[in-house]
Amino acid sequence: MMEVLASLHAKIIHFPIAFLMLYILLEFLGVTFKRDFFSKAAHLLLLLAVITALFAVFTGSQAKALAQKWGAGGAVIPLNAIGEHEQYATIILWYFAVLLVVRSYLVFKKKFSGVFKYGVLILAFIGGYLLYETSEYGGKLVYKYGLGT
Repeated sequence: MMEVLASLHAKIIHFPIAFLMLYILLEFLGVTFKRDFFSKAAHLLLLLAVITALFAVFTGSQAKALAQKWGAGGAVIPLNAIGEHEQYATIILWYFAVLLVVRSYLVFKKKFSGVFKYGVLILAFIGGYLLYETSEYGGKLVYKYGLGT
């Protein structure tokens, strides 16, 4: 079962990446053009991103456990690089989950305007940087070490 879940990581991971990138874009468009459609779409994409990121982190944990098993069997596995990627992925999950809670609270209390919108946008851009770093580490695992291929 672990092997099946681990193999799903490479397939699942692109969903939260795409959702988060689109979320950041739509958050920017919503603030810039003051269109409710962009803002609502951004909120939905953030929710979808957090949900799919949960699955991505779970399957990534299974992939790490499988890599550790292979390492114990004598395979050369870059566990430090996997650990760095895992750390960034966990930070991203929590970061955007908290951002979702804060944004949802502001929307439901009808306070998502003015300075709060700009604050959320800044936090979204910071999250975009964290997403880039996480993806950089993940890409290194694939293209430098050949994991997941």
